Amino acid sequence: MSDLSTGALNPGVKKREVFGWAMFDFANSGYTTVVLTAVFAAYFVGSVAGGQDWATFAWTAALSLSHLIVMFTMPAMGAWADRHAGKKRLLWVATLGCVLFTAALASVQPGAVLLALLFVVLSNVFFSWGESVISSFLPELARPEHMGRVSGWGWGLGYVGGMLALGLSLGYVIWAQAQGRSASEFVPVTMLITAATFAAAAMVTMVLLKERTLPQRADTPAPGWRASFAQLRDTLSRARQYRDFMWLMGCAVAYQGGVAVAIALAAIYAEQVIGFVQQETMVLIFVLNVAAAVGALAFGYWQDRLGHKLALGITLVGWVATCIIAALTTSKEGFWYAATIAGLCMGSSQSSGRAMAGMLAPPRQLAEFYGLWTFATRVASIIGPLTYGAVTWATGGNHRLAIGLTSLLFLAGLFLLLPVNMERGRRAALETGTT
Repeated sequence: MSDLSTGALNPGVKKREVFGWAMFDFANSGYTTVVLTAVFAAYFVGSVAGGQDWATFAWTAALSLSHLIVMFTMPAMGAWADRHAGKKRLLWVATLGCVLFTAALASVQPGAVLLALLFVVLSNVFFSWGESVISSFLPELARPEHMGRVSGWGWGLGYVGGMLALGLSLGYVIWAQAQGRSASEFVPVTMLITAATFAAAAMVTMVLLKERTLPQRADTPAPGWRASFAQLRDTLSRARQYRDFMWLMGCAVAYQGGVAVAIALAAIYAEQVIGFVQQETMVLIFVLNVAAAVGALAFGYWQDRLGHKLALGITLVGWVATCIIAALTTSKEGFWYAATIAGLCMGSSQSSGRAMAGMLAPPRQLAEFYGLWTFATRVASIIGPLTYGAVTWATGGNHRLAIGLTSLLFLAGLFLLLPVNMERGRRAALETGTT
């Protein structure tokens, strides 16, 4: 981050605050990497649920339920945070909740399906709340023309955090397997490692990141959840004024659905279709995180030069190629190619989307608009994995067909990206922010 000049930051923002903000991405990426992608997902399907045909569908249904909860809570929570200058308070709550319920996953043993699903739902709800809140700080830190690179630094450092949590877990798993221990013995320990890493790294964020939002003026309507929902309804009722933001939300619903499939089902696909064993899967996801970090950092800079819309479009084409390769390959080597492309595209598409949302959000409603962005991504996280799980269940476990159909989500994202006009959308956001 040494080459991140103060000219890329808003007045009064120091580099250490940006580092503190990025450290939350570092902290929470261990959860997605270890729990949702590399370890617990495959453990749930293969051990907790005993490899039953309905296991993948049950996993995706649990994730979908958690995203449904977030969809109907985060926009109003964001509006409340804007009114009360409470983004950092929400971040505390989200962090503590995700850490506690991730640690609780350590108690799950084979056969405890309902307990596993309960803790996954709760941990993912708190994770998603935190992910939305931390994103809403981005426009306060970075100048509009440099938002892509700052967002890229956050995602890039985040994937490093994911690699740390996964690397520590992998080291323990290798040692445990050498001792003759089973997955039911070493997977719970990886959950504790992940929770501890999350908590330790998030403390850096809490110390360095400032609450910059000012409370609502005294002459405004009475604060509270009812007023927050009223503000949210008002925003949606004036959606035409933010039509570029709304098109971007539609684009996100499509392509983020495909990204959610990669996050939630990569390990399951690798083991159930390609024949990876758990240790190989963890190494695969580790390399995927390396590629994602490179993608986030490189595209973070390139999108500021190429344009956010073009950069996102390029990554969506890469995602389509990933799905096709994964569906057709029959070898581990071929799947490695697909995973590497997926990693590059994952980092860049996540970084681009977050920066574009920040460009199109009114400055005085950042948490609220990132709440709407979270609404869109949670819809995506329901549509993508749940459709994948339903296809595998209906076809007796045909994962190849399911991943092939996932490419249609990225193609839909490309189509919905076309109407987005960043200059027009930015003008609309600034006009609202000054009224």
